Amino acid sequence: MPQAPQAAYGSLPFAEQIAFFRAKINLPTAHWTDIYKAEHDWAFVVAGANRNAIVEDFRAAVDQAIAQGTTLEQFRKDFDAIVARHGWDYNGGRDWRSRVIYETNLNTSYAAGRWQQLQAAPFWQYQHSEWVESPRHQHVAWDGLVLARDDSWWQTHFPPNGWGCQCKVFGLWPRDLSRLGKKVPDPSPPVQWLEREIGKRSPNGLRIVKVPEGIDPGFEYAPGNARLQSAIPPERPEPPMPGSAGGLGLPNRRPLEPLPPPRPILPEQLLPAGLPPEEYVRAFLAPLGGELDRSTIVPDVIGERLVVGKELFQTARGEWKVLKLGRERFLPLLAQALLQPDEIWVRMEWMYALNKAVVRRRYVARFSVEGQEVPTLVVFEYGEGGWSGITAFQGAAQTADDWRVGVRLYARE
Repeated sequence: MPQAPQAAYGSLPFAEQIAFFRAKINLPTAHWTDIYKAEHDWAFVVAGANRNAIVEDFRAAVDQAIAQGTTLEQFRKDFDAIVARHGWDYNGGRDWRSRVIYETNLNTSYAAGRWQQLQAAPFWQYQHSEWVESPRHQHVAWDGLVLARDDSWWQTHFPPNGWGCQCKVFGLWPRDLSRLGKKVPDPSPPVQWLEREIGKRSPNGLRIVKVPEGIDPGFEYAPGNARLQSAIPPERPEPPMPGSAGGLGLPNRRPLEPLPPPRPILPEQLLPAGLPPEEYVRAFLAPLGGELDRSTIVPDVIGERLVVGKELFQTARGEWKVLKLGRERFLPLLAQALLQPDEIWVRMEWMYALNKAVVRRRYVARFSVEGQEVPTLVVFEYGEGGWSGITAFQGAAQTADDWRVGVRLYARE
């Protein structure tokens, strides 16, 4: 009789998966509910491993499994050695406990890496694994479901959706929809929320959580999404300086040729005054493939990636700060400067608050608004420590050449 396949979901590592796992911090815990949902994006835990030394050893074993493709049987040898070395008294049988640690970490790190990779695809398809031993009927019902990438359903249903879940998500393009006989994505399935009890054996006692039907408690989140949102830099309190700090390893060059002619736009492409703050932010995010409730990764014309979201225009408390200096009307031009800049420059700047040099990319573009004599200059600067944007500077005190400093990485023909 042939044996069941032994491949594991997440057994083929990739850079985003490895980077996600290695950015976690070790956290001793007493119970699996000590941290919950998206908190796992930041912490590596093994339930009941309440000493740093045990957590460190398990982390090394899991890291090896992710980066080198260690099998479950190989991981179990590490598990046995760690238990013997520390005299760890754990709950459950050896085979069950080692499988939970192994599969949960591989599956969630794999999912987090895929969440980042899939941002480029406009549609996502849910696929249930055919070889799972005990299929969940809700997961089987979702098999083949195609939804838009920004559908809120993915925020709670991006797999894994439970202990041992082997479901996956694949990215699709419009031609793929045609191949599947679809003109538009499927309607989003209704979500029925259920109350579940967790933590009965926890020192904190019983806890009631709400989870969608078909999702195990603790899995009702999209792995990696919280990490992606945190990658959005805050806005710098001061406007960007037109020059370059210089002397920090990058040459202080200036171009010999002028910028390309400004691109013409119609006045109606600018936004009207008096809109709610979120409408201005939505207008900025839409051409970049983003939504108010979902951050997204934007590849620029040279292949560099930027993480954008509503947090660009919010304070740490979530208050809107988009209505600033009258720039809100020009936010569509700021988005176009990221997607189709006239030039991209890179420069270094010394950040005294961080006590180190940081690299910044500067996107420069000019637009000729019908009815205005002077072209509108748009500058978007993005890097560690924050972002800055000049969205309606019309060349009074400084010219476009003042911003073209550092090393030019791209020039529009």
